[in-house]
Amino acid sequence: MSALPTWHQFMVPILRVLSDGKVRDRRELYDLVARDTHLSDDQRAEVLDSGERRYENRISWAITYLVKANAVVRPYRGHHSISESGRQLIEDHPDALTEADLRQIEGYDDSWKKHALEVATAPDRERDDLDPYELVERGIERINSEVASNLLARLHSQDPAFFEQAVVDLIVAMGYGGADARATRTQLSNDGGIDGIIDQDVLGLSRVYIQAKRYSLENSVQRPDVQSFVGALQGQQANQGVFITTGRFSAGATEYARSVQTRVVLIDGPRLAELMIRYRVGVQVKRTLQIVDVDEDFFE
Repeated sequence: MSALPTWHQFMVPILRVLSDGKVRDRRELYDLVARDTHLSDDQRAEVLDSGERRYENRISWAITYLVKANAVVRPYRGHHSISESGRQLIEDHPDALTEADLRQIEGYDDSWKKHALEVATAPDRERDDLDPYELVERGIERINSEVASNLLARLHSQDPAFFEQAVVDLIVAMGYGGADARATRTQLSNDGGIDGIIDQDVLGLSRVYIQAKRYSLENSVQRPDVQSFVGALQGQQANQGVFITTGRFSAGATEYARSVQTRVVLIDGPRLAELMIRYRVGVQVKRTLQIVDVDEDFFE
């Protein structure tokens, strides 16, 4: 039986299948790519410990990388189509694609993911120096990095109301809102610069106010935006707030937040994605690994 293609060996078949210009849902894409690569019944039947089909898992990873490279786009949830960049990519690489090829595409590599990419492309001899536990940790770091990138892209593609609600859900998941988890997303119009309110006690005597800005990943929130938020907090006679964005904060915005008496916590895109993964907002546990060791007490 021939070996199952690796995830990067599925990238060209994915682009080839999508080159007809049609929008495909993920399930249809799995089947068409499997046909294109002539997977056998045995190869299709291979499963991971989690029960997921191995070839589908690898195709999913390939799709994720192609989306990062803007070669594949998601016109709507769960559906995919090829972009003009994807057509050019398959024309330039008709037989094989690697992650290294994708990293040559302008806009593919986000600087905040540099560490994870260094891990992914480390020489074999460097990986050989790591013990098995370190290898597992590095693998999880890479997976989390990919999920974080996907989260921010998805959040930015949603409408403002969705993003504001996601931010409120995160703050509640982090433990704010008390036992009753009371949280409110304000109306989009006439919100006075406040997008969400978290009551930390039953009577609402202590509140956390939220501002959410759905910026493009490379754009920065500037000082005037934070000043306006502080003004809105003062209008509510509040002394604490959280400003969250999918983008970044300029040096001036960060410096201003530190200088005012009103307590303002700034959360940028990378930190937002990290918190969403940690508190399981917008993500789900796909697989749980159990690492075992010999029980020394058993042998005493």
